[in-house]
Amino acid sequence: MYGLRVTNEPSHPAAFDMEVDVVVLGTGGAGLTAALAAHDFGAGEVLILEKFGMIGGTSAMSGGMLWIPLNDQQADHGVEDSYEEIVTYVDGLADEGHLDPETFGAFLEEGPEMLRWFEEKTPVRLRLFEGFPDYQSWAEGAKEHGSRSLDNDVFPFVELGSWAKWVNPPKTGWPRRTSMIEDYYTPNLPEDVLAEREERDCRGQGQALIGSLLKGVLDRGIPLHRESRAQHLITDGRTVVGVVTEEEGRRLRIGSRKGVIIATGGFEWNEKLVHSFLRGPMTGPVSVPECEGDGLLMAMEVGASLGNMGKSWWLQSSQEMAAHGRGKANYLIGNSERTRPRSILVNRAGKRFVNEATNYNAIGPVLHNFDANTHDYPNLPFWIIVDRPYVEKYRFFNPTSKGTVPDWAVEADTIEELGEKIGVDAAQLAKTVATFNADVVAGRDTEFGRGDNTYDQFWGDKDFEGVYRTLGTIDTAPFYAVKMESGVLGTCGGPRANANAQVIDWDDRPIEGLYVCSNAMSSSTAGVYGGAGGTLGPGMTFGFIAGRHAAQRR
Repeated sequence: MYGLRVTNEPSHPAAFDMEVDVVVLGTGGAGLTAALAAHDFGAGEVLILEKFGMIGGTSAMSGGMLWIPLNDQQADHGVEDSYEEIVTYVDGLADEGHLDPETFGAFLEEGPEMLRWFEEKTPVRLRLFEGFPDYQSWAEGAKEHGSRSLDNDVFPFVELGSWAKWVNPPKTGWPRRTSMIEDYYTPNLPEDVLAEREERDCRGQGQALIGSLLKGVLDRGIPLHRESRAQHLITDGRTVVGVVTEEEGRRLRIGSRKGVIIATGGFEWNEKLVHSFLRGPMTGPVSVPECEGDGLLMAMEVGASLGNMGKSWWLQSSQEMAAHGRGKANYLIGNSERTRPRSILVNRAGKRFVNEATNYNAIGPVLHNFDANTHDYPNLPFWIIVDRPYVEKYRFFNPTSKGTVPDWAVEADTIEELGEKIGVDAAQLAKTVATFNADVVAGRDTEFGRGDNTYDQFWGDKDFEGVYRTLGTIDTAPFYAVKMESGVLGTCGGPRANANAQVIDWDDRPIEGLYVCSNAMSSSTAGVYGGAGGTLGPGMTFGFIAGRHAAQRR
């Protein structure tokens, strides 16, 4: 897509079409945070460039939660946390030697500071999601009953004026008028409350996060250029002094007196980069199609070192029949679908292969198990299997009402017939379902321990208790199967950074004037998904660090 070249010209103002203090590339949670921080900590002129016409990227479509250990709200809820606990937790889950103490330490130190700044200086309002367990709730150092994840209060989009229409909509097409905390603990809000929120266009989750950050940007008068695709960095020697971008068919050279901050997200929609770096098949990204590795390629051009390139934030998805608005395939998240009772995942052999209720990131490597005898991946392709009572009670891949199934679902009157229709061994599939049903009746999943920990149960059906929040027999026709994909929320490899969010080269020296955050950055948690908000929390923290450091750079 880009040639490997560096624009090496002096930083004389005449060489630029315009010049500002700090340029931020990308409008996800990390990018908007970086722009706000740069402004608040002393950058006189900040400019945001967004390659797409819409604002918010994948952050706007997400749950919008932030995973920030050691946050101040823990004490308000009577929870004790410590540096030792969180390091034990993450380091124990990371590949040996992959967790960088400098960047991880910066995340732990600056994450709580970012939350204080949000509360004091911005419209962002976050509340502790009490009870939401860390994703590996069984691991040493984990918070089994939560306290490290924070949720957004709903935000009224009427406050954005004409800018409201430019926020990237959620995958469902309809915004939630409630926070995730409300959805979990008080799902039936009074009608008058919901009506008032409808009138003010109040939105929760990722919409609330991006809406409140964007309001902060508008309040500060920070200019934001939509449909402006950054293509190359401009350097003066080893220092980044600007960026080349394309707007309305014109190439503009924008100078940056203090820094360029890359917040462009991952590279999961760039086929060449995916094939070059990811460690296993990736067939269904749920992020915005603009995540094509633009920031990665620009950083590579100026000698950035890379880290965590084989890793992603893995998530199971399913391909909707309708194409994405940008002409790409549209993949829907399949998270709650697989964790509820009366559902299982089966592979090409018609066998279960994983605890379906475990966290989505942990399932990714299981899909990449390689069979040396057959020289392929035995767990791909795979399907979710459910029955009629499941469909009657739960929404199934985002239909607007219960009792309906997606257009791409396969239906059959018997399990054997379903197996034949999806191309797996019918007898084996029937045996798999029978074994699972017997375990459900006996009260424990003897194959994979589904429902044995607090995380499994948290995502299940609260109408039940214990393991039965996620375990239920599959025994009532008709039966349904939906093909699943080895998807990602985003990649988490990219340019390595130091504690100041400065991109570093292969000698660990900072590339002056260049910063990175978001999924464009080599993960500060070494690809460990600690808990809900495990991407946004670190990504936005490094946006905060980058903006502050760039603003104060001389």
